[in-house]
Amino acid sequence: MKHGGGLRAAGVFPGLTAFAGYRKEWIGHDLLAGVSVAAVAIPIAIAYAQLAGLPPVCGLYTSILPLVLYVAFGTSRQLIIAPDAATCAIVAAVCVPLAAGDMDRAVSLSMALSLMTGLFCIAGGLLRLGFLTNFLSRPILMGYINGIGLSIIAGQLGKLCGFELRSTGFFRTLWQFFSKMDQIHWLTLVLSLGFLAGLRLLKIFLPRVPGPLAAVAAGIWISEYFNLGARGVTLLGNIPAGLPGFMVPDISFADLAPLAAGAIGLSLISFNSAMVTARGFAVRNRYEIDPNREFIALGVCDIGAGLMQGFAVSGADSRTAVNDSAGGKSQLTSLVAACLILLTLIYLTVPLASLPIAVLAAVLVNSVFGLFDMKSLMVLRKASLPEFRISMVTLAGVISVGVLPGVLVAVIMALLLILAKASRPNDAVLGRVGSTGSYADISGNPEAETIPGFILFRFDAQLLFFNADRFKSRVRALVSKAGPQLKFFVLHAGTMTGIDITGAAVLGEIAEELREKGITLALASPKEPLRFMLEKTGLYQRVGRDNVFLNLDASIAGLQSRPAAAL
Repeated sequence: MKHGGGLRAAGVFPGLTAFAGYRKEWIGHDLLAGVSVAAVAIPIAIAYAQLAGLPPVCGLYTSILPLVLYVAFGTSRQLIIAPDAATCAIVAAVCVPLAAGDMDRAVSLSMALSLMTGLFCIAGGLLRLGFLTNFLSRPILMGYINGIGLSIIAGQLGKLCGFELRSTGFFRTLWQFFSKMDQIHWLTLVLSLGFLAGLRLLKIFLPRVPGPLAAVAAGIWISEYFNLGARGVTLLGNIPAGLPGFMVPDISFADLAPLAAGAIGLSLISFNSAMVTARGFAVRNRYEIDPNREFIALGVCDIGAGLMQGFAVSGADSRTAVNDSAGGKSQLTSLVAACLILLTLIYLTVPLASLPIAVLAAVLVNSVFGLFDMKSLMVLRKASLPEFRISMVTLAGVISVGVLPGVLVAVIMALLLILAKASRPNDAVLGRVGSTGSYADISGNPEAETIPGFILFRFDAQLLFFNADRFKSRVRALVSKAGPQLKFFVLHAGTMTGIDITGAAVLGEIAEELREKGITLALASPKEPLRFMLEKTGLYQRVGRDNVFLNLDASIAGLQSRPAAAL
């Protein structure tokens, strides 16, 4: 009975199975990693809360319960669940316009959005939609994240310079910034630029030092010592200590549609972002993760964040990298980090009140710099110019139509990319390789020799409505090029795993066209789905049952043995 109960618990709480083989020599590594993660996570959480248009304390609220819940429900040993730049940008895009400056309403909206996102993610996991991790290709995700980064930096320009900018889109925000440059508070600008430069230098020369924590500590000390608040520098202000009380989100019926649209976008983007990070570190540390369970785990963490008056979360790549570099071996790291954030929330909120907003803006901009991957972008440009252009179109969509519509742009680009590739699948004319009995593409293998009177054609995809014309045009082109000596056109159907009604009709048309020219269409190595459609659509009669063969060798031998082969 105990064994059966343990299996059921492992099924519901897969993350706990990682502790079954926990080694005591890992404790030191996990404790150090937990401290390191908390040192980076605390200031970034406060900064990201402001990015999301919420009170700073909401960032700390968001960073506690999701870390604990992921320990039980997640399958990654290194992934840190926390506020993320892309998700915060979407939260702001959804909630800020609806809140209309009412901070209490903004908190209610962010809670509802997080809860709805969590439910969508859990449903996605239960419906086994973990394959969506492959839906947004790396170039599209790269363009989306780069666009998010540019939008975030534009939104922080006012805080870096000491004046207010309304978030009205990337280009309008830049226009506002340049039109208000006469309002620059020079002490704030010097402070923010100094901290931004310091953070960059720390990353280069002392990468193990937690830059965000160092910046916050230094910012508080400088603010107190030089009384920056009295000199016109905007400070963070009071942060309520302790955990939030229970609260039911106060939203209206009219809020449901925009919140649902935002939750769908958040589910897709946050899951893809988390999986990119989780998979990368799983490969590095040689273990497997379960995408469907990760979908459920992310949903549970989103619900936990919503219940804590927080906002939607994702896999945090920077904090996960800190965890891995500090030697974290298990999710005990997340528990340690959650405890330290809780202690900060209880005992250290008073000094945080003296933190200049400009320092937080510098921390945020510095963290956003990590989103840009120019090296990969340049590699993409050299390796695949069409995918590079798609990445740039996605980026342009984010900064022109906005962060949330940018999700739709990314999805549309993903669909167009899939359809474009599916409509022009690879194909090959095959030749026999010497006496080996194997066949290869004649364009890539000089040893492959064609057989007189034959075209052996391989179509590397299902024959469906969106690529049927491509198939027809390729067959016609090859037949026209072959000339009058062509007697047999053999379709190697081993890679054609399926066919729809349109594909069947086109195949029948090709059979008749070839027959009129005195050419026999034959099929070699048809799979069961193709055989089923041949039977159901009457293609066996149009192609001829005696022209369907088990493999290429059988088709060549069978066709050559016919009297027409000698003609």
